[in-house]
Order: sequence, then structure tokens, then C-alpha cells
Amino acid sequence: MQSIPLLTLTLAATAAISAGRFAAGNGTTASAGGNTLGVSRCSAEAGEDFPVDVIGTAQVTAAGAIAVDDEIEVGTEGKAATKSSGVTVARALQAASSDGDSIEVLLIAN
Repeated sequence: MQSIPLLTLTLAATAAISAGRFAAGNGTTASAGGNTLGVSRCSAEAGEDFPVDVIGTAQVTAAGAIAVDDEIEVGTEGKAATKSSGVTVARALQAASSDGDSIEVLLIAN
């Protein structure tokens, strides 16, 4: 597994968040189909600080099958999903075959 973060910011979790999930700027898991600040690098409970990769590549948990080079949107539980109607937040650099796979994505600033 690889990631090449060029900018990592520290957020205070306002709710529990899992590692490898898209995070919102308010310290929560990003909403499905919505915008995101980046990808959480570790899990955190409410009140704890956690790093978020904002620019570069990151490891994110897939919500299902994803092909290399697919556009990615935020899926349920902040997981990566192939874009259907949401905001494009990343591009897949690796394929995922099922829910729970960890893949490298190229983050797209929003």
C-alpha cells in the first residue's frame, strides 16, 4: 500500500471517524455524494485530533467494485464509490473488487 501526501492537515474529530474514509472540514465523515476535505489517515474518537491527507494520493476504503481511472465520489460511511451523480473528489489509481478493499486514489481539490 502506498500514498504520497503533499499536504496533510490536522482536524479535531467532532464525531468518531474511521481510517481511510473521506473527511469533511468540520471533523466528521464526509456526506455521501458531497464534498470532502480529504482522507483520514487514522481512526479518531470525538475530541481527538487526526491527520487528513488533502493533496496528493491517499489510501481510502472502497464501498464496492472500482476500476482503475474511475472518477470517485464519497459513498456511504465516507467510503470511495464510482462516481454516479455526486461531486468528483478523486480518481482511482488502483482497482477494488469489493466493499472494504483499500485503494490508492489521486485526490482532487474541491
